[in-house]
Amino acid sequence: MPLDPALQPIVDLINEQRAAPADPNATPEEMRAIAHAGMEVGFLAMSDDPVDVASIVDRVVPVDGGVITVRVYTPFGDGPFPGYLYIHGGGFWLGTLDHFDPVCRAICLGAQCVVASVDYRLAPEYKFPTAPEDCYAALQWLAANASELNVDPNKLAVGGGSAGGNLAAVVALMARDRGGPPLVFQILEIPVVDLTMSHPSITENGEGYVLTKDGMVQCVSFYLADPADTTHPYASPFFADDLSGLPPALVVTAEFDPLRDEGEAYGKRLQEAGVATEIVRMEGHIHGSLGFTKVLPSAVEHKQRVNDTLVAAYGQVH
Repeated sequence: MPLDPALQPIVDLINEQRAAPADPNATPEEMRAIAHAGMEVGFLAMSDDPVDVASIVDRVVPVDGGVITVRVYTPFGDGPFPGYLYIHGGGFWLGTLDHFDPVCRAICLGAQCVVASVDYRLAPEYKFPTAPEDCYAALQWLAANASELNVDPNKLAVGGGSAGGNLAAVVALMARDRGGPPLVFQILEIPVVDLTMSHPSITENGEGYVLTKDGMVQCVSFYLADPADTTHPYASPFFADDLSGLPPALVVTAEFDPLRDEGEAYGKRLQEAGVATEIVRMEGHIHGSLGFTKVLPSAVEHKQRVNDTLVAAYGQVH
């Protein structure tokens, strides 16, 4: 189907703004500040207003070489609740806990689970494998502190979007490879899973739909210190030799996303490995528009699908 009509003026505006030449001498920190300002007045304005939850607490979690913050959202009720490790997107070099606060609140309330949102260290200051190791450490922390956090350690899931979808898939691989903590589900939304950028949609949708092929090249250059790591399974989970033994998955892609084909190919590989996997393509959507719940009814439906999927996954564990 064509691009959703509600998205066309948004895409046109972003393309017009990008026509202005960027400062070639801008540092990554300056580029990040500009990008974050755009996210705050643009993308966040099209997402739902934050809903109330019982509590939100920032916790300091030790990781190799430092500490990170994990923001813990707890729903109303008595618990113990299922736990969901949420990993935000942003091309491995953008994004803050605040940017994804509405999403985490909505999942906490809608799926009645404790959401632990990970403020992993960003590239290019921190190269691969810092981000996945930070996220795996957060999962270990969530499991180890389940009782204190009012979480059922037998009902843990992981998920995220874009780069967060990559990191969620990698955390699932790490948990399998390293003997836990066990996961009951993984939600991979518009995930980047092939940093070689070798699937057709990276070119087919590589211009004009907000996320571009050139933008992905920049993300990869920021993230990886060694180009050979593009096929490392903890950088590009698509290249993992064996996907068996992973938790069931929901893989969601967008029709006009450069990452569409690699996400769907990863979902098919999961299915071929015997992992119960649902692959959903959001027709008419671009990269990131799954969060535009104020302007797209289909984005509201997607939010409900995520919540319903988690509720079902948690309910299957007794």
